[in-house]
Amino acid sequence: MKLHALDIGIIVAYFVTVILVGLWVSRRGSKDLDSYFLGSKSLPWYLLGVSDASGMFDISGTMWLVSVLFLYGLKSIWLPWVWPTFNQIFLMMFMSAWLRRSNVLTGAQWMQTRFGNDRGGTLAHLSVVFFALVNVIGLLAYAFKGIGKFASGLLPWHFTSATTGVFTDDNIYAMILMGLTSLYAIKGGMVSVVITEVMQFTILTLTALTIGVIAIIKVSPAMIAHNIPDGWMNPFFGWTLKLNWDGILNTANAAIKNDGNEMFSIIFGLMFFKGVLASLAGPAPNYDMQRILATRNPREASLMNGMVTVVLMFPRYMMIAGITVLALAFCMPDLQAQAKPDFEKILPNVLQFIPTGVVGFLLAGLAAAFMSNFAATLNAAPAYVVNDIYKRFINANAGGKKEVAMSRVVSLVFLVIGVGFGIFSKSITEVMMWLVGGLYGGYVLANVLKWNWWRFNGYGYFWGMMAGILSAMLVPESPFFSGFAKMFLGHSVSNTLYLFPFVLGCSAVGCLAGTLLTKPEDDEVLKKFYKTVNPWGCWGPIREKVMAEDRNFKPNFNFVHDMTNVAVGIVWQLSLVALPIYIVLQQWNWAGGITVVLVATSVYMKFNWYDKLEKAS
Repeated sequence: MKLHALDIGIIVAYFVTVILVGLWVSRRGSKDLDSYFLGSKSLPWYLLGVSDASGMFDISGTMWLVSVLFLYGLKSIWLPWVWPTFNQIFLMMFMSAWLRRSNVLTGAQWMQTRFGNDRGGTLAHLSVVFFALVNVIGLLAYAFKGIGKFASGLLPWHFTSATTGVFTDDNIYAMILMGLTSLYAIKGGMVSVVITEVMQFTILTLTALTIGVIAIIKVSPAMIAHNIPDGWMNPFFGWTLKLNWDGILNTANAAIKNDGNEMFSIIFGLMFFKGVLASLAGPAPNYDMQRILATRNPREASLMNGMVTVVLMFPRYMMIAGITVLALAFCMPDLQAQAKPDFEKILPNVLQFIPTGVVGFLLAGLAAAFMSNFAATLNAAPAYVVNDIYKRFINANAGGKKEVAMSRVVSLVFLVIGVGFGIFSKSITEVMMWLVGGLYGGYVLANVLKWNWWRFNGYGYFWGMMAGILSAMLVPESPFFSGFAKMFLGHSVSNTLYLFPFVLGCSAVGCLAGTLLTKPEDDEVLKKFYKTVNPWGCWGPIREKVMAEDRNFKPNFNFVHDMTNVAVGIVWQLSLVALPIYIVLQQWNWAGGITVVLVATSVYMKFNWYDKLEKAS
């Protein structure tokens, strides 16, 4: 695609503005670790919510969502459950409040509140540090693949003619853009990240609405119907997918088969089962957890996660639907001519159909999607190295300025490592499926048990986490395994979700053996945790002791209430996903019905969630 000088000027001006603003506000985030990582817990919940949404509006995920909407039609609205996207509903209903009551800096530090400071607690602490750092490397590799494909397909400069190896256009562009974003993310920490992400999300929202409106104006329902298979418009499915692209785009069938999603009922079941466990485990130790810990109180933590769904879903899917509709209308001849089209590149290929001038703003918005997610991910890594290793085990009195300086060095080191694994990864889907199907499979069980079973101890957590993480690193889609396989075998070794039960089983053995072969945690640690966080679950013996000591304590018996809210909230979230897609497709009957569902679920949550949030203390 050849960009007009006006578009290039808009993009350059955007990059310069964001970097300068990020550097300017960085002074507020450089005093100490609390200011660097959590903005001194002074940022309002709505800014943190917009920031969190901006971080999730990533370019790699958007490219993947466009490709699956193109290939699977409305059945693709279920596929983001692989993350799972509905974890935001669990967070807004109860999990964010539980986490925020702990009043800590990182997820690893939270381990001390649950397991204490003995050897078991220390091992639990170190295992979550290990997970967090492996997760950051995986997310950086994921961002690397997305921004490289995006930039090389759109920007006019070519650095090399190589199509394989380290120095391809994809990789060079990714290194340049990651380097530019790192300038403010490393220097200013949380405050720089949040302020720039609010700016970026404003651009993203305008971008998304613009793309959706352009698609509605340019493409008629008849043009769409001509280029889609039967069943594409229907979100519901049977035992198998039953989408046949023969005669329209034969290579689409091959892509679906390669994804391993033909037995869609099995995939749906695995996604839902894993998703519920992952949601009950609480947020992974990344930028999402940081935003929760950075809120001012438990009430604002819940509101922040509610804000994420409200501001993220509609504009993001307006963009995704608009790009997909433009591709169906105008890119089919090009896709039909390719022997093996890369559906992950649909997004950059579609922008040639956007008017000059508008393209510059759209590209700035899409660049913002990358910068938001990347900056938030990079900001998470040093918190675990500096706060949870250096400060705890090496030098507890290093001083704020020294700790911030060290955090910047750690960010740079992880940037280099993430880029290295990104170079060896084959595709966005490869890295993403390993993260959500493999690595998170090793994370979930230990983290469900830590909230819900009083007998679970630090040793059980450590062995459950390590068994899960190490087994996940051995599955074929792992960027670690895949990188080495590519070096020594010459090819990568497909749907990691099918391996989730195996990874979960390994973790379960570690959890149970580690717990039952060692003594329970000290009663004082457990009582303090239970009284502070007040979760529901299997806490009977500890609950009795707490209530015997404090007759004013009110235990949490809200399991049925919370999970009913979760069920309604998931329907509410799905409505916010499907509505903009049907609007762009101009399917007004579907859009009208979904609007009714959205209004009904919103009213329900107003009375049964919002009105019952705990008051700020």
